[in-house]
Amino acid sequence: MIGTLVLAASLLILDKMLRLFEVVASEGGPIGVVFRMLANLLPEYMSLAIPLGLMLGILFAFRKLAISSELDVMRAVGLSYTRLLRVPYAITLVLAAVNLAVVGYLQPLSRYDYERLEFELTSGALGASIKVGEFTTLQDRTALRVEKSTDNGRQLEGIFARVTEPGGDMLSISAREGQFLANRNDPNAIVLRLVDGTIIQDQASIPVPRVLTFSRYDLPIDLPALERFRTRGGEEREYLLPELLQLGWAKDVDSDVRNVTRASLNYRLVEVVMMLLLPLLALALAIPPKRSTSALGVFVSIVMVVAYHKINQYGQDVAALGLISPLVSLWVPFLVFAALIVWMYWRVAYVPGGQAIGWLEAIASFVMKRIKRIVAKFRRDPADARPAQDTEEPGRAA
Repeated sequence: MIGTLVLAASLLILDKMLRLFEVVASEGGPIGVVFRMLANLLPEYMSLAIPLGLMLGILFAFRKLAISSELDVMRAVGLSYTRLLRVPYAITLVLAAVNLAVVGYLQPLSRYDYERLEFELTSGALGASIKVGEFTTLQDRTALRVEKSTDNGRQLEGIFARVTEPGGDMLSISAREGQFLANRNDPNAIVLRLVDGTIIQDQASIPVPRVLTFSRYDLPIDLPALERFRTRGGEEREYLLPELLQLGWAKDVDSDVRNVTRASLNYRLVEVVMMLLLPLLALALAIPPKRSTSALGVFVSIVMVVAYHKINQYGQDVAALGLISPLVSLWVPFLVFAALIVWMYWRVAYVPGGQAIGWLEAIASFVMKRIKRIVAKFRRDPADARPAQDTEEPGRAA
């Protein structure tokens, strides 16, 4: 179960990891922020990975018992399926409590931290670097271009800078190398120390631009003023469960906010309650037909859980718009899903020889047989397919 949980979470974050690397690279931010943002996304993915890991863990355990015929022995000595589900249900209750803590408390906090990191990345608060070979504008008055950067950006080579003053005066500076230094006197500014270069000073009061050379020149650069990130609660996904309860039934709250918070609250609760049905679903789909090792139940279980998760997301979106009550858009699909699972479990546990997906197994078996025949036909030696030649000797015919 733990292995399946880790695998599911890893697969879910792979695509997001690639996108984050592209965003961080385009913004010029530090690579370490990617892993911090992925860590904040884990609780969001765990809300789906925990149910999947739980269901597949139980399913694989019962499937192994069924294929090795140990399950038949257990039932022969009087152990019913309901009795065998006691330990899986104990694990389910623990993981349901963990999932409630994740979606109710950990997920909103991590989501807010993710949004904060994304804001700081795009605003430059994480120390976005100067892009090599491109012009970078600082405070709308300094244009800077660097040909080469070494020592993780500490040492710059081939520097060109153009500084425009409010009165129209302009400085064009080129230098062989330079580096950024902190300004102890002014924390809101940094110093670009340039070595071996030329300054062209163009002022309205000077008819001819003035050219100066230097061995070392300190160019002060004002840091951009960074606006503060908003407080937590700008989105419904950032509210804790008690906050959703408070906002969802507050009289002084706008109707749009009330609809969004109620939809989010019901969505989180129905996702947790759904976990109580997973042991029944896992057992119903774990037992293949007799004298068969079909793994169709594994595929069907994953499709059912993921499809139900997507239906809940759609139900939340519809309820957030105020088009329908969350009791209808979220809890009615839950009741339908629960009825289907209970029927599947009853077929396996109390109907002699019953199968939850017997018709699917029959169709899959028929299709596989046809595919094997077609493959065997194409693999057959062409010499065997030629008609036999008449080898009867002349004069021996009757």
